Amino acid sequence: MRAAIRSGDVDLRFQPQIEPCTGRIAGVEALARWRGSPTPEQLFDRARGAGLEEQLSRAIQRKALRIAAGWVGPLADLSLSINLLPADLERSGFDRWLLDEIASAGIDPRRITVEIVERSLRRDRPAVVERLVRLREAGVRIAIDDFGTGYSSLAYLTTLPIDLIKIDRAMIADIVGGSRDRILVKAMIRLARELGLAMVVEGVEDGAQLALLSQWGCDLYQGFYGAPPLTEDQLGQFVEAAALRAA
Repeated sequence: MRAAIRSGDVDLRFQPQIEPCTGRIAGVEALARWRGSPTPEQLFDRARGAGLEEQLSRAIQRKALRIAAGWVGPLADLSLSINLLPADLERSGFDRWLLDEIASAGIDPRRITVEIVERSLRRDRPAVVERLVRLREAGVRIAIDDFGTGYSSLAYLTTLPIDLIKIDRAMIADIVGGSRDRILVKAMIRLARELGLAMVVEGVEDGAQLALLSQWGCDLYQGFYGAPPLTEDQLGQFVEAAALRAA
C-alpha cells in the first residue's frame, strides 16, 4: 500500500450527484478503490492498520483534483467532492496544503466541495473551524457528511461555515411507506432550505425514494438508482448520454 500511495496507483471512482427533477449531473464524489477493497471504508481500515491513513487521504485528494482539472467538454463544469479525514483537519497547515494542491492542479476552488464528518469536530474544534473558514473564504464549499447520524448535527447548521449537508443512506432506507424516517427526512430538507443550505441525499436505490425526495425539494441525490461509482471513462459516457437525453 505504501508503494501504491507513493506511485499514485490507488484507483478512483466517481459517483454522480444528480438533480432529481431534471436528471442533470451537477457533480461527482471521488471514491477510492485498491486491491480487493471494494469500498473506501474497507480501504481506509486497511490503511489505518498500516499507519498510512493520512498519507492515503492526501494521495486521493491530490489525484482527484488533478484528474478533475483535466476534464473537458461536458465534464468540465462538474463539481468535485473530496472526503477529509478528522486527522486531516486536526493537522496544522492542512488548509494551506489543500489550497496549494488546488492551485497546483489548476482547478477553480469553487468547483471543490470538501466533505467532513462530525468526528472531525471532537478535538480542537476552534482550530478546525478556522481551517474550514479559510477554505471557504478561498471558494471551497464545505459539506457535513452522514448528516443525521450524530448527536450534535443540528447545532452544526448554525455554528459551522457550511454550504450543504448530506443525508446518510441509513436515513432514507425506509422513507417509502410512512415511517418516522420519512417525516424526519422531509423535515430536514425543509430546514436546510430555510437555512439557505443545499441538500444531497445519499444511497438512493429506487424510483419511489427518488419521487419523494424530488417532491420534498432535495437538491441532489447519489446512489445506485442514478449511477454506481464510475471510472473516468464511464463517467464521460454517462454524462454525455445524460446530455443527449436532455437535448
